[in-house]
Amino acid sequence: MSKKMNLPMFQAAEPLRKRVPALDEHGKPLSDFMVLIPGLIKKPQHLIQTTIERIQIVFANFTHVVVFADLNLKLSLLWVSVKPVPGVHFQISEALRAAIPEARLVSPI
Repeated sequence: MSKKMNLPMFQAAEPLRKRVPALDEHGKPLSDFMVLIPGLIKKPQHLIQTTIERIQIVFANFTHVVVFADLNLKLSLLWVSVKPVPGVHFQISEALRAAIPEARLVSPI
């Protein structure tokens, strides 16, 4: 099950390792992190859609740094690739937690 967003998010046609960009438009390496949203797949469809909308709202505030995002509903895992801005993955993960209280930063990569 996947959903479509404005970012290259959702709709996995190829493995994530082939879709995730490694460099920004200036050739600088991107930073990646993951956010777990426990039990998302078990929620009713309207709550899944609400969660997706909240993710979109958060990302709308970070369009200058978010380059790629992928929500794996089966794993309830959100992968985010951002431009190399110090501390931005913590800012985004905290904004996601504010919008989706059950969201947890798994690991900055």
